[in-house]
Order: sequence, then structure tokens, then C-alpha cells
Amino acid sequence: MKRSSWMELVGIMMLSALGLFSQAHPMTAKPENADDKPKIVNIVNFIRLLEPRDPKITEDVLYQTVVRQVELMKKYRLGGTFLLQYDALMDSRYQKLLKSLPQDSFEIGAWWELPQPLIEKAGLKWRGRYPWDWHADVGFSTGYTPEEREKIIDVYMADFKAIFGYYPKSVGSWFIDAHSLNYMYDKYHIVASSNCKDQYGTDGYTLWGGYWNQAYYPSRTNSYMPAQHAKNQLPVPIFRMLGSDPIRQYDTGLESDRQGVITLEPVYPKAGGDATWVDWYLKAFVNGESMAFNYTQAGQENSFTWDAMAKGLEIQMPRIAQLRDEGKVQVETMEASGRWFKEHFKVTPSTSFTVNEDIDGQNQQTVWFNSRFYRLNLLWENGALRIRDIHLFDENFPSVYTTQKATSNECAFFTLPVVDGYLWSKAEQFAGLKFKAKVNGKEILLQGGKPTVTNPKQGLLHISWPLTSATGTLEMDINEQQFTIKLAGNTEPMEWFLDMEAAIPEKIPLTAIHAQRLEYQFEGMNYALKAEKGSFTATNEAKFFRVVPENQVLVLQMKAK
Repeated sequence: MKRSSWMELVGIMMLSALGLFSQAHPMTAKPENADDKPKIVNIVNFIRLLEPRDPKITEDVLYQTVVRQVELMKKYRLGGTFLLQYDALMDSRYQKLLKSLPQDSFEIGAWWELPQPLIEKAGLKWRGRYPWDWHADVGFSTGYTPEEREKIIDVYMADFKAIFGYYPKSVGSWFIDAHSLNYMYDKYHIVASSNCKDQYGTDGYTLWGGYWNQAYYPSRTNSYMPAQHAKNQLPVPIFRMLGSDPIRQYDTGLESDRQGVITLEPVYPKAGGDATWVDWYLKAFVNGESMAFNYTQAGQENSFTWDAMAKGLEIQMPRIAQLRDEGKVQVETMEASGRWFKEHFKVTPSTSFTVNEDIDGQNQQTVWFNSRFYRLNLLWENGALRIRDIHLFDENFPSVYTTQKATSNECAFFTLPVVDGYLWSKAEQFAGLKFKAKVNGKEILLQGGKPTVTNPKQGLLHISWPLTSATGTLEMDINEQQFTIKLAGNTEPMEWFLDMEAAIPEKIPLTAIHAQRLEYQFEGMNYALKAEKGSFTATNEAKFFRVVPENQVLVLQMKAK
């Protein structure tokens, strides 16, 4: 995906010998437990007609890349979704190829980057440097007024229907503004959408603090912000793309303006193009506690070319097919996932992504928890624990792009930070809430063994962390609005607490510390973190605070208001 790594990747030749391919078959039946915490895989390949950044990447090279993707998916009887940028939609070769795919296992949808032919057919002036330009104020819906967006959508939808006989049900992009999504749903009844994984600055696109992985119903006024109430949400689930490394993606590129990429994308030789990483990632995806369901996206846009993605796809496709055949994952189109989501969830569900075992030679575990009210990340490293990330969600937090045009070639979407272990860190000092205790008059980092993560009932995540630096176990219960921590099994009271630390405290948007309430202001929005049991106290460092339990119990209310 990432254009920031483009020049490095173009030079990588990943060759893969291909034999004869079997004819396409429908996908195998869903696992018996498909509706009981399913592990859903969407294989999504999106298609551009041209690549202006490299003259060697011709339109024919891009087309043959898609041909090889189709052949490989047929070989392993894997269905999936192909999303068409408008210029590729209008190309007869892609039309013929994609119309030939079995409709019971393949989906054709829209990729919402906006090239010159689409803009001009909508009666607008093209401002791009090339016939396709990836800048946020030119090649994306954010670069146009709401009225212009509607014209652009109408043109695309009319031509898509003229070619395929129906309107697309899935529309994906690195980011789509809320006005466009509302219009696509209200007028054309789209079923599912997708946006980029969380990243900071990569390619000039920042999506930071959102519902981590899986899918969410967005606010009608902010496509990146999960809604808290059905009446304020757009009933189109947005799936997070690309399959991020749950441990390492978050911290990569620390102290730089651009994050790196550690994802399932097959063009990255140390991630999706590496068999060891892929095996580790898929094991965590299948075996880690996910609560309602788990989700990942495989595939790659054709811009990277077959030579760069072949090795990674040849690693991934047989493994995904095997997991499907073993009944451990279900491989389906994005439309099918969107329909399933809407059938099962009236509002955004609570989910988690859990890594119980790190990749060989490393010693970290993590839990990402998401609900319609907040996200939370716990990271264990070498026996210590810190809360690496807390972002609160508020459906009333507006996005400027919903009503206004982007004014630069970059764009940014945020939620409401309480703890940010990336933006407030430096390489030598990681920000976060660190678990500590006072033992024999000395403050220490709490140390413990391997945590156990379970889902004892719907909507509840339970974590049991046995301590080694003290007697007892920290028991944590996490639900959609509360985070509870209790010390159990300790024969004598122990003075334990959480300390907020950061390398760049001036970035913390904290405005006031009260005993039961921390007050914040970010991008003009006031919000708070509240302690229902326990309290907050200021420390000697500006904007740092301590969270102290009451009778060995701490209960935090995780709602912005």
C-alpha cells in the first residue's frame, strides 16, 4: 500500500513460479461456529488503471498483476473483493476479466480514489499533477465540496451500473468523508466500507486513535469516529484495512513524521512477505481472544505489481486456504461481512485483538480492546505492564472534512486522547500508564507472569495477571464503558498504583486534575476520564498524574461525557 516506501519496494523482485490453475469453485461452507466469534478474512485487491510514479509500470503491467491475483485465488478456491478505481472501471479489459468471475464467491465494488476522467465527467476542473494524483485535496473526496462529491458519486454509480447491472455494495478507500458515505448509503444503499488502519503521517494520511481493527458504525458527522447511539450512526460498517501487527505497528517510526508499515500486505519483506511473521500473525488472529469476532484483510493493490507481491501472496494464500478448510476462518467478500455485521449488531460491538505469544525471540504480549465508547491497549514487555493507549470516542466530535474541502495535500482524522504511547513518546522513554507499587518504601515497576485473557460473558473481557514482584494477581474486567482492576490473593494490603509518564508532556491535552476526574481539551472538544472507585492525584511533573485504587480496587468510567 504505502507510497512512502514506494522506491524501496519497486526495486524488490519477488519472483514466484506459477503452474496451471484450477477452475474457480465456490467458497467452502462457513465453519459450524461461523456466528460464534467468527474469524473473518476479506481478500481485497483494488485496481488502478495507471501508475504515474514509475514509467516501467505500464497499464499492461497493472492489468497482468490483477490477472495473476485472480489465478492465485482460483488456485486455492479463495473468493474475495475487487475494488475498481473509476479509470480502471471504464477499461474493457478489467470489465471482461471481472465479469467472468463467479458471483457466488467474488464481489466487484468501488475504490474511492478519484482520477481525472471521473472528475471531468462530473463537470469539474482537474487540479492534479497526473491523471491520478494521491494528494488528499485532489484524489480523494475530501478535496471537493459536499455538492461536488454528490456529482462525482452519481457519475461513478451510473457508469458502474451500466457496466455491471447493479450498484456496488462495497466502497473502500484510505479515507472517505462522512458526507460521501451518507450519500452513498442513502441514495445507493451501500452495505460496507473500509478505511486505512491506524497510522500517523504515512503518505500524508493520518488516522489516529480510532476503533482498532474489526469494524465500527461511524458517526453521521465524522466517518472516523464510532457513534455511541444508533440514532446518530451511519448503518454502514467500516472495516479497518491491512492487518496491522498488534504489537509493533503502533511504535514504528517513533519520533518521525511518518510511520513505517508492519502489516499483512505481501510487499513488505519483514511482515506480510515473511513466512515466519505471517504464521505468527495468523496464529494470533485465530487463537487470541477477540470477543464478538475478529477480522483481517489480505490482498494488495495492483500498483505494486506482481513481481513485488508474488512471494508474499504465495506464502499467505495457501495458509489462509488451510485455515478455511480446517474451519478456523471464514473467507468472504466485504459485502458478505457487512451484511453479517448489520444482522448481528445494532450498534458497534465490543471486540478485542489478543496476542498471547510473541514472535520467536521477542517477549511481548498485548490486548487491544474496542467498544463504541473507547479503545484501550495493554502491553506487557519483559514482565512489566503499561497501558499504552486510551482514546475516547464522542459522536459529536466533528470532522472538518464532512462539510469543508481539504486545504492541503495531507489529511488527518483523530479521536480524543487520554493516553497516547506513540505521540507522547521518544525512543528512550515510552509514554503510558505504568503499573507500579511501593515495596519496602521503594517504588518499583510491578512484574508478573503471562496474562490469561478470556471472554466470560458477552461484552466482557477478563484479564488475570499473576504478579511475581509481589503476592497476588491483578484481575481486570473490561466492558464497553468501564475498566476495573482488582488486586486479589494478596494476604496483606499492598500500595499499588498507575503512574502516567511521557517523554513529551507538553503534548498531553490535560487541563485539570481532580480527585475523581481528569479533564482534557483536544481540537476544541472538552472531555473527561472519571474514577468511580479510586482517585487521581497530581505528581511533581507537569501534566503527570497517579491513579490510586480504593481498597485494592480501581474503576474507571470510559466515556467522554
